[in-house]
Amino acid sequence: MKIQEKRRRRMGVWLIVIGSVIILATAAGLIFTRTVKTPDTTQKETVKPVAKPVGVTANDLFFGNMYWGRYMNDWSNASPLKTAYPFSRLNEFQRENYDAWITGLECPTVAGFSQTSAQEDSTLSFNCSPDYLPEAAKWFTAVTLANNHTDNRGPEGFAETKQHLDDNKIQYFGHYDPDQLNDVCEVVTLPVKVQYDDKSVKTQALPFAMCGYHGVFKIPSQESLAVMEQYSKYMPVIAMPHMGVEYKPAPDELKTSTYRSMIDHGADMVIGDHPHWIQNTEAYNGHLIVYSMGNFMFDQQDTAEVVRSAGINVKITLKDADSAMLNKWLALADSCKAFHDTCLEKIKDQDVSKLDFTYQFGVVGTNDSGKITKPATADQQASILQRLDWTKTMSLLQAPYSSL
Repeated sequence: MKIQEKRRRRMGVWLIVIGSVIILATAAGLIFTRTVKTPDTTQKETVKPVAKPVGVTANDLFFGNMYWGRYMNDWSNASPLKTAYPFSRLNEFQRENYDAWITGLECPTVAGFSQTSAQEDSTLSFNCSPDYLPEAAKWFTAVTLANNHTDNRGPEGFAETKQHLDDNKIQYFGHYDPDQLNDVCEVVTLPVKVQYDDKSVKTQALPFAMCGYHGVFKIPSQESLAVMEQYSKYMPVIAMPHMGVEYKPAPDELKTSTYRSMIDHGADMVIGDHPHWIQNTEAYNGHLIVYSMGNFMFDQQDTAEVVRSAGINVKITLKDADSAMLNKWLALADSCKAFHDTCLEKIKDQDVSKLDFTYQFGVVGTNDSGKITKPATADQQASILQRLDWTKTMSLLQAPYSSL
């Protein structure tokens, strides 16, 4: 009996202890819940709105004839700079201030060409080594191939030239035969600066139509000029023809009527070369026509006329853009970089409308005397503007075209 009683006493003590612990724990829990606030799960994180594009600017520079074959190649081989030599003073044009440089490549680029400079000179059949293209790619965004020398190594050489340009990521357009209608115009992708509504600026790209016309031996037909119309419905069209009588300060009537017809068929501007001299400009129906820019990079050195040229600065601006429409155009850019791509068809499928750009024009004089291309002197710049009849032409432009 005594043993059972002791057990009951022990059990009672343990029950009292356990009960006390439970009471203390409950009290502590009540105190904790009163002092600690329950998180407010009804609050939501603030989501920053996506910035919308509202404007675009592009500052581009167009140059005349470029060529690094024949004697230019000799001068390069004699220089420690080798293939970098022809481009070694282009930094003086402040490439960083421009979004794109476009020029005319007046030669095929075929590997293994073995003629001497004297042989090239006597036949006027040219070649530019593809070894120079990695250096050229540091400067130039796109080139026109529509001229009277890109066929000098035949159709196979022309195909090889395009392959080398592809390999070096230089876009191209135009054909030496103006009857090759599929090659007249090409949609190229040019870098632009895009302004957003949060005040940020991004470097992106937009499609532009570039159209090359070779008219030295055969005047481009009205059918080939009409190719521009299908592009001008959707995007800016820049025509870069190569034709006319060489070594003349002004175009003849045939060249004038052909270039004006390019405007009639949808070109926003016409920027021409071939004569090796600078020729005048004009405003036709409010649009700019440059009849010849002259030699930008060439081995002709015998007169003041052949060593100077006019780089045409084109500033393109879009303000207060429809953000949804501009976003569609920006999204299309990547599909327009390849030659003979389906960019135009995609543009039509996207049901996009033409962006409302404005265009401003200026002149950057160039000078390749002394066997190297560099900026024009002050005197040369003045003479270049005079030959272009620039002041008069700028005064006759009409919106959306004007002077810088």
